[in-house]
Amino acid sequence: MLKKFISYYKPHLGLFTLDMFCAVAVALCNLYYPTLARKIINEYSLEETYVPIVIGAALLLLVYIIKATGTYIMGYYGHIVGVRMQKDMRRDLFHKYQKLPFSYFDDHKTGDLLSRLTGDLQNVSELAHHGPENLFLAVLMFVGAFVILIRINTTLTMIMFAIIPFIILFTVLTRRSMFEAMKNSRKEMSNVNSTLENSITGIRETKAYVAHHHEQCKFAATNEMFAKYRSQSMRWIGIYSAVMEFLTDLLYLVIIFIGGVFMIKGKLNAADFTAFLLYINMFINPIHRFVTLFEQLQEGMSGFSRFYEIITTPEELDEGTVVIDDIRGDVAFENVTFSYFSDDESTDKAVISNLSFELSAGNTVALVGPSGGGKSTICSLIPRFYNVQSGRITVDGTDVMDITLESLRRNIGMVSQNVFLFDGTVRDNIAYARPDASDEEIVDAAKKANIHEFILTLDNGYDTEVGERGVKLSGGQRQRISIARVFLKNPKLLILDEATSALDNVTEMQIQASLEELSHGRTVIVVAHRLSTVKNADEIIVIDKSGIVERGSHEDLIAKDGEYSKLYSYQFKAL
Repeated sequence: MLKKFISYYKPHLGLFTLDMFCAVAVALCNLYYPTLARKIINEYSLEETYVPIVIGAALLLLVYIIKATGTYIMGYYGHIVGVRMQKDMRRDLFHKYQKLPFSYFDDHKTGDLLSRLTGDLQNVSELAHHGPENLFLAVLMFVGAFVILIRINTTLTMIMFAIIPFIILFTVLTRRSMFEAMKNSRKEMSNVNSTLENSITGIRETKAYVAHHHEQCKFAATNEMFAKYRSQSMRWIGIYSAVMEFLTDLLYLVIIFIGGVFMIKGKLNAADFTAFLLYINMFINPIHRFVTLFEQLQEGMSGFSRFYEIITTPEELDEGTVVIDDIRGDVAFENVTFSYFSDDESTDKAVISNLSFELSAGNTVALVGPSGGGKSTICSLIPRFYNVQSGRITVDGTDVMDITLESLRRNIGMVSQNVFLFDGTVRDNIAYARPDASDEEIVDAAKKANIHEFILTLDNGYDTEVGERGVKLSGGQRQRISIARVFLKNPKLLILDEATSALDNVTEMQIQASLEELSHGRTVIVVAHRLSTVKNADEIIVIDKSGIVERGSHEDLIAKDGEYSKLYSYQFKAL
């Protein structure tokens, strides 16, 4: 993990080196000041002229100017290093999110993933900048002060260093507890974000069911847990800071007492004792920096460990080498078994078990049957949103596992019941299928989806903002934009998963016409509960939890008077 953290410094080595150089300059300035003060007291004050003192003051002013310049560079460019490293980590984490399998997002909350991308990396950025800087300054000043102090008075220096083991021991003892408290507070912050994201996303349902009190209680519970763990981490920080402050104050007390005794006995003069006291501050300052570094280390590394946890998560399996450009559209399932429990292929937990069927290029196959039979799962397996446990799926005779994910998905178009529109314009959402598409191609796709005329009635036409998830549009309008998106993509293999089930009959009929236009000349798999929408399919496959119950054309299945006939009769009986 440490090696990965250090690797983010490499692109910014120039600025980082400048930051460290300035840290050296500032540390040397701090170390020079007490030496100059000692010289003024011991030597310059005994001179009969003011010239040496003026020269000494001028040198001290120069030291302060150099120190101020170095402090500015560390404060500005040092933070720039942290910000750029944070940007790089955020980029890598976002890219990683894009490559993770669907199953990962099934098991993790959105709020938690957002937290790792924002809050966690903010503290990592602070550690990236201040960590090496504080460590470098602390070590340099610590060693420098020690060398100078031991030259002033060896005995007093050794007495002072006797306290250091207690500081190190206390740091080691508190580290683990503080790290765990920090990590737990981050986890709870993720839960707060998840609860908030869930509540805001479902605000319409909350208002419709007058469930604001329930949502407030849920948020209060997660918020309380965060406050609890955050308080624990602050308690450990408070304990650590207080004890460290006491030990450093105790150090002062010991030195002042023993130094006073040495002066009485004539073993230490006033100038040396003054310089020694000033250098104690140079000695204490690194200790305070170590304390700050320790706190930053707990905050930053607990955040980086959560970042590293995702970065090292296995990505979506893509070992295929075959690139397909222009497919015919033949699809075959050969004894396919799939379970959402990847470690369990037993038939009692399998959504699909030993499923086999073929779909010829240019034909339309409808999958119908009761909920839970695996129809939508079949649709997800073809573009490899999930991978089968056994058996295989082929496209034009090639196992989809042997095809590169990018080329496979580029040849598949999907229209589902749950349409997702991105926050942006109508144009942006249609062009999502092909960002390089021309305006003419976008308009043509919209016309084919029977949405062009409606778009022209909007205030800004194709440049109208649709709102988050397309909230400013109706369900039918969102669905037609998603259909226009697929028209623009122009795939040979089309999957329609309950594409019209959430719409009213009039809107369904309008969109059905668009879908028929979209399906022309393509291989189509349709999942539908409304059987009236699949009557014209080349083949209808009835599926339940046991597998394929029956298959055939609409007329053949009605004539069989089997499961399909019962479903069809039941739906139209209500009419």
